[in-house]
Amino acid sequence: MASAQKILITGFVLFTLIEIAVCQRSPTISYISQEQIKDIGGTVELVCSVQYSQEYPVLWMKNDPANTNTIPISTLSTLILQDSRFALRFDRASSTYTLQIKDIQETDAGTYYCQVLISVNSKITADVVLQVRKPPVISDNSTRSVVVSEGESVQLECFAGGYPTPKITWRRENNAILPTGGTIYRSNILEIKSVKKEDRGTYYCVAENGVGQGSRRNIAVEVEFAPVVTVPRPRLGQALQYDMDLECHIEAYPPPAITWVKNGVVLSNNQHYYISHFATADEFTDSTIRVVTIEKRQYGEYVCKASNKLGSEEGRVELFESIIPICPPACGQAKYGDAATISTSTVAILATISMLIYRNFNAQH
Repeated sequence: MASAQKILITGFVLFTLIEIAVCQRSPTISYISQEQIKDIGGTVELVCSVQYSQEYPVLWMKNDPANTNTIPISTLSTLILQDSRFALRFDRASSTYTLQIKDIQETDAGTYYCQVLISVNSKITADVVLQVRKPPVISDNSTRSVVVSEGESVQLECFAGGYPTPKITWRRENNAILPTGGTIYRSNILEIKSVKKEDRGTYYCVAENGVGQGSRRNIAVEVEFAPVVTVPRPRLGQALQYDMDLECHIEAYPPPAITWVKNGVVLSNNQHYYISHFATADEFTDSTIRVVTIEKRQYGEYVCKASNKLGSEEGRVELFESIIPICPPACGQAKYGDAATISTSTVAILATISMLIYRNFNAQH
């Protein structure tokens, strides 16, 4: 009987000790939501379950990336933040605190903390990261345009923000071949080594991350290069007292200074010559000199010279005397000087005779 009583007393003491130990157990966070990835305008629920926290305040907080501080959102079952998009639910049975955010904005992204305050210097914390999908936005520190001299190297840079992290690709206008080869290049930096004039044009930096339509920036690449002069007709004939146009085509950037020279003398507009330049693009110019009412001394070699800061080049055109007027530009023009005016029909007849003589000469040889 005494033994049974002893066992009973021992059991009571153990039960009391266990009860005291349970009552003194520290609070713990038994569950916190995993990382959440949501679209702008969507809804998210962040869940935090806490055990043995009846006597301790439980808070939801959010970090503030601007100043690395945290902002309190709620305490226990009370919402502190005055924002209609936020709501808090508390399930007493499971001691679960659910923070709901509706109409998610970009600024809602960040780290949310579920925190139990045990004392002034003691707390337990668990966190969950909320990522908000954002379409790509190309950064201001990306290249906008560049001017480089032929033979130099250049780097085109493109950076973009957004979530998920955008991928950057490069293309050229009209899907032209890139200097790196192929029509697409994937990297934040496109490096062109030893630039050629053919590399000039518009390059597209495209940022995509699957959210929205992506973002694109046009980058103009201007290549400075020395003039390249071509002459479409190096030898031209024309009869005395008729006009003739001499032409040269110039490719250069920056646009060059263009002069026509004969016998070392720079020609200008006067009663004997008329010079015109026509820019077909930033780097292409057509230059024409019209020799007006040709005299004997105007036959000979003409030099078309183009110069810019990177160099110069010239092309040569020989004007020689022909018996029959060449059409154009002779057709329909009046003969200058003291001679009588020749009609269009007369010039056409002369041109036909000239062609027949040419064919007969070729047939005999």
